[in-house]
Amino acid sequence: MTGGIASGKSIVSGMFADLGVPVIDTDVIAREVVNPGQPALEAIRKAFGAGVIAADGTLDRSAMRAIVFGDDEARRKLEGILHPRIREVTIDKAATAGGIYQVIVVPLLVESSLREFVDRILVVDCDEDTQVARLLDRDAETEEQARSMLAAQSTRDERLTIADDVIENEGSIENTRKQVLALHRTYLREATARDN
Repeated sequence: MTGGIASGKSIVSGMFADLGVPVIDTDVIAREVVNPGQPALEAIRKAFGAGVIAADGTLDRSAMRAIVFGDDEARRKLEGILHPRIREVTIDKAATAGGIYQVIVVPLLVESSLREFVDRILVVDCDEDTQVARLLDRDAETEEQARSMLAAQSTRDERLTIADDVIENEGSIENTRKQVLALHRTYLREATARDN
């Protein structure tokens, strides 16, 4: 499952989890692989300097964001450190998570090698104005900042191009839930048919 920032991936993945579906979230894994003592944190310190490590020994996310935001080379260097580790942990978790099927949440799936690992791609979608409004409610201080956050990701068209399934997440929660339930039935049917 993928979708742009503030598209509602967390809400949708929570609905799948409520149905008993194992959910593996690569954003959670991304935070785990940079915990103190993890090799990725040391690799980041070596690549970007001690200024990206907070006084408590954790990754200083705001300092890291300031370095990579708008600097494609720095961003690619960081991704080169993180993405292989995130992929490895994701595949390990998928191997042990069980379930008839699993939902793996990958915000940057368009750019990720995890695309080759999954059977279907579900895109949680909404229009850009909805994303901007949600970002202003939760993360961004200005509309300009919100739009630059959107511009840093793959485009809506790029995400929709790779989609096997789409959940339109602009209406009511109940409408989103109906779409999740319909897809859940489809995924159960397909997974069961594949296993037989």
